[in-house]
Order: sequence, then structure tokens, then C-alpha cells
Amino acid sequence: MRPHDIVILLKILSLEENWLNKDLSTALFISNSEISESLNRSMIAKLISPNKRTVFKNALFDFIVHGLKYVFPVEVGAMGRGVPTAHSAPVLKDFFVSDDAYIWPSPSGKTRGYVIQPLYPNQPSAALIDQSLYDKLALVDAIRVGRTRERNKAIELLHDILKSEHAREYHQDQSR
Repeated sequence: MRPHDIVILLKILSLEENWLNKDLSTALFISNSEISESLNRSMIAKLISPNKRTVFKNALFDFIVHGLKYVFPVEVGAMGRGVPTAHSAPVLKDFFVSDDAYIWPSPSGKTRGYVIQPLYPNQPSAALIDQSLYDKLALVDAIRVGRTRERNKAIELLHDILKSEHAREYHQDQSR
């Protein structure tokens, strides 16, 4: 697995049913060949179906919660300017009061905080054009770098998001 594989899987969850690899490539600023290779790795890891259309949400959730911080650890860097993430992002900001902000370095970001390197270089740009993806990635960072309370809240919210997306897919399937 590579770090951007997680981003690709989370993006798939944000898309409508009939997406194409080129849709992922455009939205994430990743080449078509890298998307294809990523989907193959995710299939081998049993995080996506053999036809590479359905993300196995429970498996992805378990990997994010229990393995991601070990496979792709976070090193908090120096102060910088960028896009808020983890407990500093809008999805978690109302739950915690903190003087320390975490950010993904980005010229389009306006927040000052401690730098957390994103899972891949174009992640801040992709997150800023898709609020659903941004929320999921910020929760993933909170799980990777947060204290116990922050991790627990991020796990709860990510679970709720994945569960609600599952319900939406179920209702779409039932209406056919």
C-alpha cells in the first residue's frame, strides 16, 4: 500500500456510483496509471472488490483505526501556513479547544499551525474542492496524530460518515 491509496478509496466513497478512473485522476490530481495501480493494490489488500467498484468500508475503517498510524506515521513539523487538519479542521474544530493547530502545508491555506505532511502532495488541493473528502481526511489525521479524546471523536465521526454513506447506497439500490 501507498499513502495515496487511502485517499483514493475515501474519494471513491464521495463519488456517485458510475465513476471512472479519469474522474478520480482529475479530482485528486493523480495520473490515470497511478489510479489504476492503486486500485490493484487495494484489491490485493481486500479493501476494494475484485471489480474495483465497491470499497469494503468495514475493512477500510478497521485499517484506518488500527493500522494506518503504524504504516504511515505522522511526524509533526515546524510551524507553517496551510489548510487545517486533524482537530483543527472544521469537522472537529467545534469539539475541541486548542491553541495548537495542525495544517497541511499549502499556499492556498490561511491557517498557521504545525505542519503534518499530507498522505500525498496534492491532497490539500483535492480536499479543498470536495468537502466530504476533506472531512474524511481530517478525521484520518486526527486518528493518526490526535490525543485519545481527539482520536475517539474522529473514530466516532468517521464511523458515522461511512455508515451514512452505506445507508445512502442501500437506499439507492432499493429504489431500482
